Amino acid sequence: MVSSYPVQFDVDFPARPLSRLTTAFRLLAAIPIVVLLTMLSGETFQDGHNQRALVIGGAAVFVPLVLMLVFRQKYPRWWFDWNLNLLRFSNRVTAYMALLDDRYPSTDEEQSVHLDFAYPDAKQLNRWLPLVKWLLAIPHYVLLFFLWIGAAFAIIAAWFAILFTGTYPKGLFRYVVGVLRWNNRVTAYAFTLVTDQYPPFSLS
Repeated sequence: MVSSYPVQFDVDFPARPLSRLTTAFRLLAAIPIVVLLTMLSGETFQDGHNQRALVIGGAAVFVPLVLMLVFRQKYPRWWFDWNLNLLRFSNRVTAYMALLDDRYPSTDEEQSVHLDFAYPDAKQLNRWLPLVKWLLAIPHYVLLFFLWIGAAFAIIAAWFAILFTGTYPKGLFRYVVGVLRWNNRVTAYAFTLVTDQYPPFSLS
């Protein structure tokens, strides 16, 4: 998939029958890799009556990045590389959970999930937009909420289709990939901050 938007995302449609066995037990099989992703992305864990925030990974990088862009107009390369590779890994895990690929998500290899965006020239970015991009993206959050509900039903339907035929219906596949593409564009705009170009309201 090639588009004019600076964030490119696609997933290869499987040319072979998907594994019925790993599809049937996908939620159980994915637990270890989901735990790893959760630890890297800085999610919040519940421990009894106490709430502990794990401020590592992507969650720890966003606020300092905003401050760096606003006050210094710099986007350190290592922050960019971390954000890009964390998003790539996250998308491989999501694609696995969405049954788009039956290969276990790699922590470093691209596999069938392709995400790319260019390293930005911070001097060319609007230095004040990082303060409000997350707010400007609210219409996308609302639409994505409903799109993800649709994707959940599509994935359930695909689960049954794969169990009986070994194949992910192409229409459902394109829809789920489209929702992921939309989600990645919004993330790159509002949180990874690699572009000032407003994301299109499109699955394609």
